[in-house]
Amino acid sequence: MPNEKRKKANIQKQNSPQNLEVSENALYIGKKPVMNYVLACMTHLNSGTQKLVLKARGQAICRAVDTVEVLKRSFAKNLQVEEITISTEEVAREQGRKSNVSAVEITLAKP
Repeated sequence: MPNEKRKKANIQKQNSPQNLEVSENALYIGKKPVMNYVLACMTHLNSGTQKLVLKARGQAICRAVDTVEVLKRSFAKNLQVEEITISTEEVAREQGRKSNVSAVEITLAKP
């Protein structure tokens, strides 16, 4: 039984948007320290991308805002916040229950 729980936890962890993922122009913010996301954003922006979208849900929203502020104040002073989109997503929980989770998308652009 413990092995089944461990396998299930690993599968959920791999499929979770809370892991650091970069796809095209999107960066998913999760539980890692803010500076990890700042570094990922700088790497992405230095590779020639003109726009970058930071996506976060729930408690990670404050980490996304912190990431943008650190970028703007210290690393990419000419970076502009182009758009902020807020939404609510319905997430399935244990035992088939559903709950609402707040989400935010912050679009950053180089001038």
